[in-house]
Amino acid sequence: MMEEKGLVIVYTGEGKGKTTAALGLVLRAVGYKKKCLIIQFGKAWFSGELAAIKKLSPFVKIIQGGKGFLGILGSRVSLKEHKIAASQTFDLLYKQVTSGKWDIIVADEIVGAVSSKTLSFTKLLQLIKNKPVTMDLVLTGHHVPKKLIALADLVTEMQEIKHPFKKGILAKKGIDF
Repeated sequence: MMEEKGLVIVYTGEGKGKTTAALGLVLRAVGYKKKCLIIQFGKAWFSGELAAIKKLSPFVKIIQGGKGFLGILGSRVSLKEHKIAASQTFDLLYKQVTSGKWDIIVADEIVGAVSSKTLSFTKLLQLIKNKPVTMDLVLTGHHVPKKLIALADLVTEMQEIKHPFKKGILAKKGIDF
């Protein structure tokens, strides 16, 4: 029997739901006992998914890499520090992708790392090119390059129609983080 081709899946857009969609995909995969790894770029704080994913062990593992989002909420972390963190996170991601021990890997916010220039598009291309044929690779983040759209098997764009933040309602536990 032929093994199934692994897909390159991209969740992008200005709307909420990119990480949530990727986590939903992982949740579904766990139902089939698939081994899943989530590596988050630029996320360095507690979120509900960190606690929840521990309950899905041994099928899912999550690793946060980064110093928080670039230039958000008065962050004083320099671009150089963000680039170093993104590079270290990418090295870990690349090693895990090429290890062949995962069925699905989510590179959460890697598209944003590329668009903010904390990670080179060339490295992302290298990751896609060298992933195992049967492994599914899920990439999330804002401002997806057209070249990545062309390479991906599935691209979904989240479009904001309405958001409570515009009414002064801050991020909500269990909904936004």
